[in-house]
Amino acid sequence: MRVRDRVVVVTGAAGGIGRAMALRFAEEGAAGLVVVDLDEAGTAAVAGEIGDRALAVRADVSVEAEVQALVRAAEEAFGPVGLFCSNAGVITGHGLDAGDLDWTRTIDVNLLAHVYAARAVVPGMAERGGGYLLNTCSAAGLISCPGDAPYAVTKSAAIAFAEWVAIHYRAKGIGVSVLAPQGVRTGLLGEGAEDTLVHRGAVASGEILTPAQVAQAVIDGLDAERFYILPHPEVAEYVRRKYADTDRWLAGMSRFVASLEG
Repeated sequence: MRVRDRVVVVTGAAGGIGRAMALRFAEEGAAGLVVVDLDEAGTAAVAGEIGDRALAVRADVSVEAEVQALVRAAEEAFGPVGLFCSNAGVITGHGLDAGDLDWTRTIDVNLLAHVYAARAVVPGMAERGGGYLLNTCSAAGLISCPGDAPYAVTKSAAIAFAEWVAIHYRAKGIGVSVLAPQGVRTGLLGEGAEDTLVHRGAVASGEILTPAQVAQAVIDGLDAERFYILPHPEVAEYVRRKYADTDRWLAGMSRFVASLEG
């Protein structure tokens, strides 16, 4: 899957991984880039960096009508969407103390936004005989997330949904990739989060990558059309251990969290 000459939508694009992907897709020769975020000024700034091939759209991806509207805007500006990157995400930093509003917001953004994106673009892609979805789901969806129950659960569910779409639409020419990094230097691990269990777990798990490094992994993963794009390759080994001996893995994760709680 090459980005060149495709119309690409990137949500959560005002900063972090989304911004890095949008800029890199521009370098790769995308025909048009629709950069989407709730942060209107940030989205406009990213589009300004790219130039005439970019359109800034303020949208709340947890609202299906707004996802449908941003896809229409993309099509009107540049033509049919060839790659939709559902990248927006939220984190709570809560476990059993997470309230119902925490759960609802996290489900809406980390899971249902992927569903809304697929509803908006997959039928047209299937009619045209091709298209691609890139869903940012995090390694937390594969190996859990110390300190954040809603995040771990919704990222896991997002991966399950991506699998379902891949199974049902591969024969119709639609590709699906899941981006699943561990720690990345973004707002989710930014200033003020240093003393959280989530932050300590990310730092203890391995290298904290830059968004640009993740964007390069995305380019490589799309080129190979891999379902799992793992900027931290060690995650594949963690998953192997998890399913080879789940009880042992759970015991190890329990010890790991206990060490973080210190």
